[in-house]
This record gives sequence, C-alpha cells and structure tokens, in this order.
Amino acid sequence: MSSDFFQELKDRGLVFQVTDEEALKKQLNEESVKLYIGFDPTADSLHIGHLLPILTLRRFQQNGHVPIALVGGGTGMIGDPSFKDAERQLNTLDTVQAWSQSIKNQLSGIIDFESKENPAIVANNYEWLGEVSLIDFLRDVGKNFTINYMMSKESVKRRIETGISYTEFAYQLLQAYDFLQLFERYGCQLQLGGSDQWGNITSGIELIRREKEAQAFGLTMPLITKADGTKFGKTEGNAVWLDPEKTSPYEFYQFWINTDDRDAVKFLKYFTFLPLEEIDAIEKEFNQAPEKRLAQRTLAKEVTTLVHGEKAYEQAVHISEALFSGDVKNLTADEIKQGFKNVPSYQVKAEDDLNLVEILITAGIEASKRQAREDITNGAIYVNGDRVQDLAHILSDEDKLADAYVVIRRGKKKYFVLQF
Repeated sequence: MSSDFFQELKDRGLVFQVTDEEALKKQLNEESVKLYIGFDPTADSLHIGHLLPILTLRRFQQNGHVPIALVGGGTGMIGDPSFKDAERQLNTLDTVQAWSQSIKNQLSGIIDFESKENPAIVANNYEWLGEVSLIDFLRDVGKNFTINYMMSKESVKRRIETGISYTEFAYQLLQAYDFLQLFERYGCQLQLGGSDQWGNITSGIELIRREKEAQAFGLTMPLITKADGTKFGKTEGNAVWLDPEKTSPYEFYQFWINTDDRDAVKFLKYFTFLPLEEIDAIEKEFNQAPEKRLAQRTLAKEVTTLVHGEKAYEQAVHISEALFSGDVKNLTADEIKQGFKNVPSYQVKAEDDLNLVEILITAGIEASKRQAREDITNGAIYVNGDRVQDLAHILSDEDKLADAYVVIRRGKKKYFVLQF
C-alpha cells in the first residue's frame, strides 16, 4: 500500500484531469473510497483499450479502496458519442445482456470480487435505467441541465457539425444518472475514465451536487497514444482482445513484445504493478542495451501473466522461441494452433499425393512443379524445421506433429501448415 497513493498515480502518468485535486488526494490518502468505471458492452469481449481502466481499478483496490465495475447493460443499448465519428449500431437487449455477462467474467480475472477486506462490486446500469420512466427521468435529471451546458461538452461539440441523434446527445445525462445512483446505493464518490469521458464525468458530479448537495470527484487517465502515431490496441488492423479465443495468448504476448522502444518504459508504468524504483532500474539497463529488449520482455511477461496466467505466458515464450529458431518439433497441438493461426493452411485430403513436390503444388505453396523442384534442390524447403532436399520425399506419419500437422517453411520466413 502506497503512503501517498495519489502521488504514485501521478508518477506513473495515470492522472490526466482531476476535479478538486487537494480534496481528492486527502480523501484517498486518509480513508477507503468507493470509485467506479463504466464498461459498455459493445462486443462479447473487452480489448486492450479497456486494460488501463481495469488495471487502475485493481491499483485502487490494492491500496484499500473499493472498485465498482459498472457494466453498461442500459447505456450499451445506446452508445457513447464521445469522440466517435459516427452513430453506433444499436444492439438488442438479449445481445447486450449476453455481452454484459462475459465482461463481468473477464473483469473477475483481474479485480478481486471475493476479497475479505474490500471486495470489488459489480453493478449493471440496466437495473435502474431499465426501470425509470421517461417522465421521471426528464423531471429528476433533465431539469438540472441546460442545453447550453450539454452542448459545451467537447465530445458533443465535435459531433454537432456532422450530426448527432437525440439518443446519443442524451447519453451524458444517462451517465450522470449512473453516478447519482451509485452514490445513493453504494456511497460511490469518485468516477474514473479515459480523458474522452471528462464531459460525462463532470455532468455526474454536477448532478450529485445539485440533487444531494454533496461533493463527488472525477479523475481521467490519458488516452494512450503510440510513439509511431498508430492507434494503441490494434495489431495489423485488428483489435487485441482479452478473450483468449479471439486473441490467443501468443498473439497477445507478441503485441507487447513488439512495443516500440519509445513506448516500452511508459507502458511499464501504465500496465504493470512493478514498483517505480524497479522500473527506473529496468530503464537504465534498457537505455544502455536496447537491443536486449529488457523493457519489452518485462512488459510482455507482466501483462500476459496478469491477463492469461503464468502457464499461458510460458507457452507464448515457448512458441516464440520455436518460431525464431525454426525448431517447431516440440510444439503441442495447441501451440501450433496459436503460433500458426494467421499463416496459410491446407486441409490434406485422403486422395492427395503426399510426395513433397506434389503436395507443395496442391497446397498452393508453390506455383509450378519446376519452381517446387528448384526450391527443394536449392534447400529452400523445410519440413518441421528440417531442410529437405530429396525430390522423392513422401510425407509420412513420422512427419506429423501432434499427429495432425506438418509445418512447411519456404525460405527464411514463409510458413505454411498442412492439417491432416
């Protein structure tokens, strides 16, 4: 537990904006505070764009505070316009509720809902938003906000010119109402979010001030930008999901190990629970020998272990080493599936000729017999990491890894998988 927890948040670069900093700092350092972050279910899994808020909830919990994970079963049916260029697609109640459940399951892997001292709380805003009537909502919440106030929010301003529906325009009132409900039900005094949430958060603070004549607080974390200007959380254009079925632990590990040198130390502060002194020592060593990639290796280890567990981390390292060395013979079926998920594969049929020249053409690895023979003779074809230069080689059961796969490599980097 940090003696000055708020200062540690600042030292890690996790504080972007805060309301009444001195009062909040005093409260956090002197008593246990209930705080919340909302997660709208817009898919059946959270992705690494959600990871910083989740880990920040965990940080607060480790320092004696009580995190509330608010699943947006109600707001998820509308969609937050904040810094989005277009209207979100509206989803059905059944879809949103199913997604809400999977989000709760993912959160429980990182935040402790069973703690004896300060167990985290999970709430779903469908509980109150699904019950409130439009008349009551307009009377109790709408009366507290002028149109001018709502339009002054940066998130709304950006969309006024391109067009924003009344549905999305009203989103900030729904989020403000969430904060009021959590204040009344649990004594929640603090809302956290990304910097794009500032307008929604301050609306909630205003509603609590007017309705309850009480002080509440808001704190935003910076939106993460990568040094090369690309969007954080995407790899090859695809989101990096926390669900191991959507993004395998190996792909997840690869995302972190490939972090730009300029981002690695910053991300260690954001995404790991290593003490700042230890991160400083890693930074010194990293600056002296960046080619050893100590910062990236530490980052990938810490975050993969945190999200997927130690066994999955060790498996990811094993796959990486096997692919780097070309020695793939010791990989299990699961490791082959993970490591070669995005490489071309071919399902071998019973009638296929298993002569190496023939199968290279059938599987689309080579364009012609002449090219296939040339590559084999020149030593450019590897079967399960072993160079094969025999034109008469026939694939047999002995070549099958985990009784089901043969990994073909052409040249240094081009992999193909034959599935039996």
